[in-house]
Amino acid sequence: MIPWEQHRARLVDAVRRLPADQVDLAAARGLVTAEEVRTRHPVPLFDNSAMDGFAVRAEDAGEGARLRVTADVPAGSSEDPPVGPGEAVRIMTGAPTPTTADAIVPIEDVELEDAPDTHGRHTPDAPPAWITVRRTPRPSAHIRREGEDTPFGDVAVAEGVELTPWRLAAVASAGYSRVAVVRRPRVAVLSTGSELVAPGEPLGRGQIPESNSVLLAAALEADGFEVAEVSWWRDEDGDELARHVEALEADAAIVSGGASVGAFDVAKHALGPLGVRFEKVGIQPGKPQGFGLVDGVTPVFCLPGNPVAVAVSYEMFVRPALRALAGHHDLLRPVVTRRARSSWRCPVGRAQALPAIMDEHTVAPASAGGSGSHLVVSLAAAEHLALVPAATDRVDEGDEIDVMVLS
Repeated sequence: MIPWEQHRARLVDAVRRLPADQVDLAAARGLVTAEEVRTRHPVPLFDNSAMDGFAVRAEDAGEGARLRVTADVPAGSSEDPPVGPGEAVRIMTGAPTPTTADAIVPIEDVELEDAPDTHGRHTPDAPPAWITVRRTPRPSAHIRREGEDTPFGDVAVAEGVELTPWRLAAVASAGYSRVAVVRRPRVAVLSTGSELVAPGEPLGRGQIPESNSVLLAAALEADGFEVAEVSWWRDEDGDELARHVEALEADAAIVSGGASVGAFDVAKHALGPLGVRFEKVGIQPGKPQGFGLVDGVTPVFCLPGNPVAVAVSYEMFVRPALRALAGHHDLLRPVVTRRARSSWRCPVGRAQALPAIMDEHTVAPASAGGSGSHLVVSLAAAEHLALVPAATDRVDEGDEIDVMVLS
């Protein structure tokens, strides 16, 4: 057996990032940047007001100063009115700061003295004639300076990160309507086994509901990948399976079942000649694993058939490799440490990736029945994977355990 870390490293090293494409920002959410996004202009582009208030000369705006309001600068204005001694300019949030002003007094910090119109009436939206300053502003108060956020040419968004809504806003603020991204990987899901029956169908002796493709397709979509196809294959369909995999119109394929040493393990017999290498990996569940680049290009992951082993294998091996294919630099789930809430036995000589539940302080197996790969219903309660090293044959209550956080 090879250590599970070695197997995962081989998969990640073998895949190559998909080609880049330019897409509109509206279509880029969830995709990964293919290159750095650098600002086309300073952010902010110009000095602007952080508050609704009055642009003043700080030296004239001490507490109690009475200033004459000479102009109005709304957001979006290109005006640059002068601010002379004893004067103020009403200004809105985001509006350009007058060149001769060096502070903003918020509207809450002034008393307004309205000027009546020619008929002796006060106009609500008109600027006041005078203001009296209640609180002395410090120099540069409430002014957002040009380039204060990011100077011209600086990195606004790094390469190899997922474009979240906040990062998309940063790209737009940097001056772009389109962005270079790695296209979303298209992944085929192929489930094997003559014992499989569609979910909800009547079961005969020796038959089981097909759940692996349901699990894998949902996991792929949750992780931002595209499901290219879902298909089922009987154990006697080896030749057809091999031809189908060679002709796939997908960026990768996941095959569940038939990866072990049984006489009817279709994946091993059909895909071994295509360059898929099968080996025993030191992990429970998930010991039988296969991987190869069909035609030297398309990654094909062959997983065991038991549902819990499929779930664990996807998280431990397939997901990191697909994230590398999609251009991510951050390939792995976060890991935290918790204390065991109870005791359990571990497989001799193999690491354990145990579906688990945890709280702020402790972790426990999701199933009271142990860690068997057939305990599929226990996945409904599991939210994480407890990771136990291969040298550990028993976990005792209170032991520190690494936990891979899945949600």
